[in-house]
Amino acid sequence: MRGNVTATLATLMTMTLTLLMLGFVLLLTLNVNRTLAQLESQVEVAAFLRPDAQDAALLAQVQALPQVTEAKLVTSEQVLTEMTQDSPYTRDAAALVGNPFPDTLRLRVARVQDSRTVAAAVSALPGVEDVEYGAGYVDPTVRTLTAVRGAGYALVGLLLLGTLFNILNAVRVAMYARRDEISVMRLLGATRGFIRMPHVIEGLLVGLLAAGLALALLVPSYLGLARRVQQLAPVFPVVQDAGTLVPLLGGVALLGVLIGLLGSLFATRRYLLELE
Repeated sequence: MRGNVTATLATLMTMTLTLLMLGFVLLLTLNVNRTLAQLESQVEVAAFLRPDAQDAALLAQVQALPQVTEAKLVTSEQVLTEMTQDSPYTRDAAALVGNPFPDTLRLRVARVQDSRTVAAAVSALPGVEDVEYGAGYVDPTVRTLTAVRGAGYALVGLLLLGTLFNILNAVRVAMYARRDEISVMRLLGATRGFIRMPHVIEGLLVGLLAAGLALALLVPSYLGLARRVQQLAPVFPVVQDAGTLVPLLGGVALLGVLIGLLGSLFATRRYLLELE
């Protein structure tokens, strides 16, 4: 490694940056998934019923929909009570003009993407006057979060492939620089495992150093950014608990070590096969 310090540092920097980006993308994907899960748990489809609607029959019909996880009937009096809690003058107004709120079916869906499907199915039922599910914010939010999550997974895959190819090329360059020594060792009867071992150890050490440097940069940066986001936008459920972060960051570190090890094994095997 000292004899090829330039190649070693180049590989180390490349792996560190790649693992840093990989860790950031994984953390971003984790937060997007948690935000989407929270959104799914809060999205509610509300079906407003006509006065002549068969409430019990409609409740049974919507409960039979596969996308619906929970359904309940809220009477007009219960809705009025809820509205009175937010605005005490609502009941006084209702005493003058009557209760303006209809009986309502409130539905929870398994996935937020199912909100539009459930709303369309429920609106077609007899006795349903109108359906509301917050289309103005649910649909754009779902599209954005789904796109970010998909892009994150794709980027993770590309980063992993890029890191592996970088290790393969770096080890092959290092072995090519020592081709004379390797030729002498083979002439003296050295086994393939004996020749490969120093390069495998080198890849393992580079992977370990890169993982340590990446975590040293990633952890304080993420925690500082998470605290900042929590202050500016507390509505977002930013992941900060150690029970979730430690396994993910440990996986990034282990991945760096494995990539360094496997890259060295593949590169040395291929190079020695080319010499035969």
